[in-house]
Amino acid sequence: MADLPPIDDVDRDLLASVQGSLSQAQAALEDRLDYGRGCPRCCYGPFPINRLDVRRLRRGLAELAASEPGRARDIVRRARRSAVLFAAGFPGTAGRLSEDDAAVEAFCLGFGAEPCPALDTASGRCELYEWRPLVCRTYGPSVRIGTEELPPCEWCFTGSLEDARRVAAVVDPEERETDLLDRLEAEGESGETVIAFALADGP
Repeated sequence: MADLPPIDDVDRDLLASVQGSLSQAQAALEDRLDYGRGCPRCCYGPFPINRLDVRRLRRGLAELAASEPGRARDIVRRARRSAVLFAAGFPGTAGRLSEDDAAVEAFCLGFGAEPCPALDTASGRCELYEWRPLVCRTYGPSVRIGTEELPPCEWCFTGSLEDARRVAAVVDPEERETDLLDRLEAEGESGETVIAFALADGP
């Protein structure tokens, strides 16, 4: 793998491509998308994130700590609070989710009112917006990832499902995320977690 480009460089290209696809879909549905109506409702409740998401979030937290240490400390404090709250019912060990999908789903639903540690609840702003997980970027229009089609956001989208499907954003058709996750696994980074555990140790 010595000749492969750095993971972070490929990740930046991936995110730029994803944003391009989403922007096209959002432009086509501009009069039927109202993010102010829904946000930040999707920022509540834990959900699985992969190791690429973890890497991105930690990189963002480190950059924030260098420029605005107070904001970074607040994120870590909130993450630690959530991690303690989650610990007793967490379906996994050492912050890593098990592969029991039913248990993971029950856990996420059970803590659906818990705000994301990166969310400033006073302003409704994501403090790590530029480094947020890939799934956080897909709210709004309908999205196709591989063979899976995700419906438009029920809180932000006001048009018909047929309208949304006609201009669905095709995300990562080259499966670059999968390639990057394979590389991370080869380096010893594997398994899913949640944002609280990803950020609780600080930058």
